[in-house]
Amino acid sequence: MTSEQLAWKIRRHGIEMTHLSHGSHIGAILSVADIIAVLYNDIAKVNPQNPKMSDRDRVILSKGHAGAAIYAALAEKGFFDIEELKTHYADGSRLSGHVSHKGVPGVEFSTGSLGHGLSVAAGMAYAAKKDQKNHRVFVILGDGECDEGSVWEAALMANHYKLNNLVAIIDHNKMQSLDFCENTIALAPFADKWNAFGWNVLDIDGHDHDALKEAFNNASLSTEKPTVIIANTIKGKGISFMENNILWHYRFPHEGEEYDSAVAELKEQMPEGISDMYDSEALKL
Repeated sequence: MTSEQLAWKIRRHGIEMTHLSHGSHIGAILSVADIIAVLYNDIAKVNPQNPKMSDRDRVILSKGHAGAAIYAALAEKGFFDIEELKTHYADGSRLSGHVSHKGVPGVEFSTGSLGHGLSVAAGMAYAAKKDQKNHRVFVILGDGECDEGSVWEAALMANHYKLNNLVAIIDHNKMQSLDFCENTIALAPFADKWNAFGWNVLDIDGHDHDALKEAFNNASLSTEKPTVIIANTIKGKGISFMENNILWHYRFPHEGEEYDSAVAELKEQMPEGISDMYDSEALKL
C-alpha cells in the first residue's frame, strides 16, 4: 500500500465512521490524513504484530479529536480488524471519539484535552535519551492547542535538553474550533516563534507526500535541536463543500445529499490499485 492509498482510506473511513456515529471533527480528520498516512506507511518504526516492542517509535496525536484518522490508519496497518471501525464512538466501544490508548494497540497515549501531547512527547523523548535509546517520538498538534501555555513550556524544555529525537508536526489548517486562528489568537509569524524557542523548523505543504517524507527524513538525529514540521493543510481536504468551512469542525455528514456527495467526491479521487471497501456488504457500516 502506498501512502497516497492509505490517506484515501483514512478519509473514506473517516466519512463513514463519523456518519455512522454522528461524531464530530470530520474537518480535522480530513486535514491530517496525509500526515498520518506518510508517518505510518513510510516513517514510523512500528510493528502491528508487536505493538509494544521496546524500540518502536512513539506516535502521539495531541489533537486527539481527530482520533478517527489514527484508528483508521492502525486498522489498515493491521493493528486490529478493520471491521471494528464501525464501533467508533458507540457506547462501550474502545474506539472513543477522542483517541484513547485503553485497550487499543498502537495508541500510546489518550489525548483530546488539548495542550498535553507535546509535554508527554517531550517527556518520552527525554526518557529515551536518558536510557540511551534510539527510537524517535512523533507528536501531531493542532493550531488551536498552540494557544496553550503548556505547549510553549514543553517547547522550551525540549530545546533545553536538546531533544533531537523529538519531532512535532503541526496540522496547520489555520482554523480552530469556531473560527479562523487569526480571529481568535493569531499564530503568525508561526515559524519565527518556533525558531525563537530554539527548534529546527521545516515549513511545508502538508498534503504533499514527497514533501512530508523529505521533512520527516530531514528531522535528523544529527542536529542538537528538536524539529517542528509546520504542515500547511486545508481543513476538510478532499471534500469541496467542507474545505476551509469552519462548520465542519463539529459537524458530521448527514444522511442524504451531504453523505452521498462526500462519498461521490472521494470515489472520484480514489487512487489506482484499491477499491472502495464500503462497497462490500461485509464492511458496510
